[in-house]
Parts: sequence; C-alpha cells; structure tokens
Amino acid sequence: MRRKIHAYLPLLWLLAIPALNIFYVTLNHGGGQVNSLVTDIDRQIPFIPIFIIPYIFWYVFITGMLLLHFFKDKKSFGQTLVTLCTGLVACYMIYLQFQTTVPRPQLSSSGVLIHLVEWVYSHDQPFNCFPSIHVFTSYLMIKSVQGHAAFSRTFKAAVYFCAWLIICSTLFVKQHVLLDAAGAIALAEILHFAGKTLFNSKAFTLHKRRPSE
Repeated sequence: MRRKIHAYLPLLWLLAIPALNIFYVTLNHGGGQVNSLVTDIDRQIPFIPIFIIPYIFWYVFITGMLLLHFFKDKKSFGQTLVTLCTGLVACYMIYLQFQTTVPRPQLSSSGVLIHLVEWVYSHDQPFNCFPSIHVFTSYLMIKSVQGHAAFSRTFKAAVYFCAWLIICSTLFVKQHVLLDAAGAIALAEILHFAGKTLFNSKAFTLHKRRPSE
C-alpha cells in the first residue's frame, strides 16, 4: 500500500502550476506602460464565439496530457512539467517588464457562447498577452509527444489537432494576437530543447543497479 502511495507522490508537483498562477493574477493589470502588438493582419481576423469552447478546453487538455505523461513515462512527465513551469516563470518575467494588451470586441449579442466569452473576459483581464501561456503550453504538448514511442500515431494526431485548435482559438476569441502566439511557440521550442538536453544529460541518467553477486 505504501509503495502505491509513494508511486503517486510525484503528482503533487502538479500543484506548482496553480502556485505559480498567483504571479499571473498579480501581474494581470494595466498599471504603467502597456504596449500593443496588434498588426493589420490581426485586425482582419474575425471574432468567432464558438472558439471559446477549445479555449476553455485548454484546462482539461493540459491537465490530461500531464497525467498521461505520468502514467506512460515518468521521465517524460518530469521533463514536460519542469519545462512548463520554467516557461511560466519566463512569461511572468516578460509580463513584468513588457506588459501588452489586446483590444476586445463589444459583446452585443446573447447566447451560451457569448456568455462563455463574457465569463472568460470577466475572469481574465486583457493583459499578460505576450507571450501567450495558452499557446506556449499547448505547443509544448505537441513537442512532448513528438518522437515518443509510448504514444501512437493516432494519439499524436489528436494531440496536434487539439493543440492547434486551442492555439487558433486564442486569436478568434481576441485573447491574443499573432505575435503573442509566435513568441510563445519560439519560447516552447527553446525551453523544450533545453529541457530535453538537460534530462538526457549524465546528471539525470539513472544508473542501472549492478546485479548482486
């Protein structure tokens, strides 16, 4: 029984994510200089309320992916979680020095989708935009399954689809702009490479026990 409990203890490290989220809430305001990265292309992107569904599904997607990594490959779980938390810290440091905002549309219509958009808008101020945490974490899940033998092609395709749908949703519900997404993807690429290099180094290599003589 103790062994089973001990085996699940690493899941407690998932609590680091909501703990770090405290800094997101603290920084999510418009005090001081606030910049805009809106381009002409962003102005042409329409507001599509139905994309609020994949935007909210992000919470389930990230949690589910981390749990799957835990049960499939503990090392992959550790690498993905450490990379994710490192990325959150990097994002918060950027928000602290370079705060950006995204203009939101006037919600004049009604319906379930509009109510969901209103709920998101009311719980998340239009700051802390560059880079996008939604995009960073979703793209990181793509990188985490690439070349991983524990996941089938079908599953990887589903991960790619869900991740890119969430990434697109950040633009269509006007939570982020193109540069927010591009910056997040670049950050995920850099940190994933660094994390993979670190976890594959000798310092993190588990030495096999010598057979008892």
